[in-house]
Amino acid sequence: MASLRHLAHQYLPQSVVRWIQKRNKQKRNAEIQKQAQSGGLERDSLTRLLAEMGIKQGDVLLVHAALSSMGYVEGGAKTVVESLLDAVGQSGHLLMPTSSNDGRQLDFIRCGEIFDVRHTPSRMGAISEYFRKLPNALRSLHPTESVACIGPQAEEFVQGHFGAITAYRADSPFGKVIEKGGKILMIGVTFDNAGTNVHCLEDAVDFPFPVYFPEIFQAKVVDESGVEHLVSTKVHNPELSAKRYCDYLIPVFEQEGVLTRHNIGKAPCLLIDAKAMFESLKNQLQIGMTIYGKVK
Repeated sequence: MASLRHLAHQYLPQSVVRWIQKRNKQKRNAEIQKQAQSGGLERDSLTRLLAEMGIKQGDVLLVHAALSSMGYVEGGAKTVVESLLDAVGQSGHLLMPTSSNDGRQLDFIRCGEIFDVRHTPSRMGAISEYFRKLPNALRSLHPTESVACIGPQAEEFVQGHFGAITAYRADSPFGKVIEKGGKILMIGVTFDNAGTNVHCLEDAVDFPFPVYFPEIFQAKVVDESGVEHLVSTKVHNPELSAKRYCDYLIPVFEQEGVLTRHNIGKAPCLLIDAKAMFESLKNQLQIGMTIYGKVK
């Protein structure tokens, strides 16, 4: 059965969905202020929790996170990012989506906004925005689905995104996480609102649903040197996107050992084996199951 969140995204106008999200965030922030009086998560305790759930030195880790879901964190986004970097260590790689749009890709691309890799803010939350501003973070040059990375091979992770007509190919940061045997950590979010990596399958096979809008768009992007480029890009088809139900994947992945559940503070978390998830999605497609429904 579809979740209430999924039904809301499918049937309510985007303005109403955003209003609900804003109200929920205000309530969570009020609760956090109360929790601050009795202490909360610190860098050392958070790093320990990450290690206990199975994140190791040298890992490739892609993180989707909602700071307000965690309860009170001393130092806020800075502490979370520092703890994640501690967990993967200097030999590891930490990645975060830094998408410049928080709604439908089609609406964003039609606005004609220029994506400046240096200055366009991440709309994926406070943790993502703090992370992409760090001096050693490299950000991929993609107009709708940019990703930031810190690590010794960060350039290798982000460079395949420039000029890519679709965002989730094998040489994208999302695809590299799969190729390198990485992990995906969802903190306070689920596949329904942070399931970016599931789209890698759609770019890897002859997918049976028209996931992309038929028009190819020209978008302006500005690189680290301030040079403007014109790139071609596709965006998701909003009519099909409204039919997604990604959270059906959670019990499937859990049963297959692809996913484990954890908690960080107040936030429920999912830790996912990226390569095993990709293989599971391929297997499900073979029996006619997708996030858009059954293949007829």
